[in-house]
Amino acid sequence: MSTPALTAAAPKLGRATLLAVCACVMVAQSMVAAINLLIPQLSSSALHPSASEIMWTVDAYVLAFAGLLIPAGAAADRYGRKGALLTGLALFAAGAMTSALAASSGVLIAGRAVCGVGAALITPSTMSILVHLGDTPLRRARAMAAWTLAIGVGGAFGNLAGGLAGQFLGWRALFWLMVPLAAVLAGCVAYAVPRTGRSARGNPDPLGTLLVTAALFALLFGIIEGPTYGWTSLRILGAFALGALLAAAFARHGLRSPAPLFDPRVFRAPRLSAAALGLATGFFGLFSLFFVNSQYLQGLKGYGPALAGLAIMPVSAGMALAPRFAARWHATPRPVITTGLALIGAGLLAVSTAGAHTPYGLYVVWLLVISFGTGICMPALTIGVLEALPPHTAGLGSGLGTSARELGAALGVAVTGTVLAADGGDYGAGMSSALRVVGVVVLVCTVLVWSGYGRRGQQP
Repeated sequence: MSTPALTAAAPKLGRATLLAVCACVMVAQSMVAAINLLIPQLSSSALHPSASEIMWTVDAYVLAFAGLLIPAGAAADRYGRKGALLTGLALFAAGAMTSALAASSGVLIAGRAVCGVGAALITPSTMSILVHLGDTPLRRARAMAAWTLAIGVGGAFGNLAGGLAGQFLGWRALFWLMVPLAAVLAGCVAYAVPRTGRSARGNPDPLGTLLVTAALFALLFGIIEGPTYGWTSLRILGAFALGALLAAAFARHGLRSPAPLFDPRVFRAPRLSAAALGLATGFFGLFSLFFVNSQYLQGLKGYGPALAGLAIMPVSAGMALAPRFAARWHATPRPVITTGLALIGAGLLAVSTAGAHTPYGLYVVWLLVISFGTGICMPALTIGVLEALPPHTAGLGSGLGTSARELGAALGVAVTGTVLAADGGDYGAGMSSALRVVGVVVLVCTVLVWSGYGRRGQQP
């Protein structure tokens, strides 16, 4: 006698799942910004870090995060998204513990890098889980809006957490806090997040991973160490040349390999290229602000770390409210995206005029301009990357989009830190110079994104 086959219902996206994965991505993103409020304390700590070691402490996390996002997304698609998320949380906790116990700048930088590897597994896994569990276009769109909000709010939350830790507990407390927090999140994920199907097409591509990560490292080394060794020194010119060669080798490998990390020909689609550039540009501006803000408020305004962390919180307001308005114009992303990026650039130029006697209320207005610009354009840019790629590569698409964000964040920290160092520690002149440079770059890239969204080209 035959027994009828039982078919398990496909898991759907519940509120507990959405909250769990958004909390994971918010915490991962918060560690990009949290260290900024601790820079003055770290500089005077027993570790005695140099100016370049401070920037490496900030950027080691972002470099590992950005460099491994694409392979981590591909690995999550191939080997299991929930397992990749849990592994990422474990590495995040291990890196935080290493940082908390660091007795030298080198160990602190290494611990930050391990945290970044964990974050690289966490972020694309969370987006891929949401894409696969969203059973209708409306549910997926709402989930993407919540996920994008979590990334933006994570930056503001990181500033607050870093400020509170620096004010009341010391810089090591920030890292100790992350260990039990990661454990709690792992328990929530184990309970609330169902397993999703795997894709046989996901490919981590070790050689491609090595090439792209090494290229990013060489580029950031040149920017961060330029003031130390001199911009025309053989070491710095060699770093930039090596970065260019490794990037070319990565592109060549992608064209020739039967199973590359990703095929560089996807960038023939103008909208995909424009969306990736827009994501990088937005985070370039936002994290330049986060890096400069902590030093401006503490160095010029005389705020303590906790008050400086609270003072940046208005940035989260626009990120929370603006997507609700921007969603009405989802069918016409070009003006939405370019308006948002233009607001970020204009806001940064306004902040560059701030000085020791600038009223905080006026400073908040400028922060809100940047915040609303970010909230308007980021969801549309994220969806633009995902819609340009096949659904079975959701993890890879998430990795590509988030890699663009984190690369922009890393470059923002490196560029602003370099300009500040060139001004000899003068917070006022350094902040003005750095944010003017960043604001102009954002506006120039806004024009390029507008142009890219206006061109027609083949889809990947």
